Amino acid sequence: MLQKSASVFIRGAVRCFHTSCLNMGAKEYRDPRFFTLYQHAKSRLLDDQRKSGVLSHKMEVKGVRLHFEMTGDGDHYVLMIPGALGSTRTDYTHQMRTFNKHDFTLVAVDPRGYGQSIPPVRDWPLEFLQRDADDVMELIRKLGIEKVSILGWSDGGVVGMIAAAQHPDIIHKLVIWGANAYITKKDMEVFHGIKDIKNWSERMRSPFLSLYGEKYFRAQWSNWVDAYQNYFDKRNGDICIAEVEKIRAKTLIVHGMKDPLVPLEHPDFLHQNIKGSKLYIMPEGKHNVHQKYPREFNFLVEHFLKQ
Repeated sequence: MLQKSASVFIRGAVRCFHTSCLNMGAKEYRDPRFFTLYQHAKSRLLDDQRKSGVLSHKMEVKGVRLHFEMTGDGDHYVLMIPGALGSTRTDYTHQMRTFNKHDFTLVAVDPRGYGQSIPPVRDWPLEFLQRDADDVMELIRKLGIEKVSILGWSDGGVVGMIAAAQHPDIIHKLVIWGANAYITKKDMEVFHGIKDIKNWSERMRSPFLSLYGEKYFRAQWSNWVDAYQNYFDKRNGDICIAEVEKIRAKTLIVHGMKDPLVPLEHPDFLHQNIKGSKLYIMPEGKHNVHQKYPREFNFLVEHFLKQ
């Protein structure tokens, strides 16, 4: 667990994208010379500037080095988990820039094999989403965060539900969108329809190709569809149905009515089975409501988290 000085360091993080910072291990992370340099810089910044900074770092978690980014100066920690093959920078740019950083400290993570958490190359065990949940919660433990709320998009929403079910004493609130607890035959037909990225629009492909290159992304996206097929074949489509019923955290479910990947059936199921949950529908929203309508999304989520 980080010492008190490290916690102060994280919460007021300045932007740090230098190679020496990105490659620091756990011991170097506590390097007093680095803290001295940071404190000197922090003393010269205005409050708003300090809160706008982003710390980019890697930490050893369950045998892999997970990349994460932190920003904000608030007491309420918020963990942001990306969707399939997503990363802090492809999925949460709007939140990292414009979310309320006075009341919240944001922690965005790249799951193993995604974004800058490579190596390792992503592999796909049957319960890969359960493994992602174990990883992110171990990161939270290592950061010394005792209470955290979760924002999870798509696969990240599934990971968030699993984490909330398994760690009710740690997860304060849960916000999910584009997520589902099970997979249907019709869902699989949609996924197989987008398995080959040549069928994607250039706008949809471009961020992933920039991040991974075509070879890695093409192979891993195909693997992702196969991994969901395994949930369908080997678990009868059950991703996390039992976990959903165990969630006790106050939960907000957001859904874009024009979502081509996740039909209304799924948020309706979650709303019915997560006790006390709220469902907010965005009539013109698609799968990426937080990116298409960031002002409305951020306002909605900030209000929910403050209640």
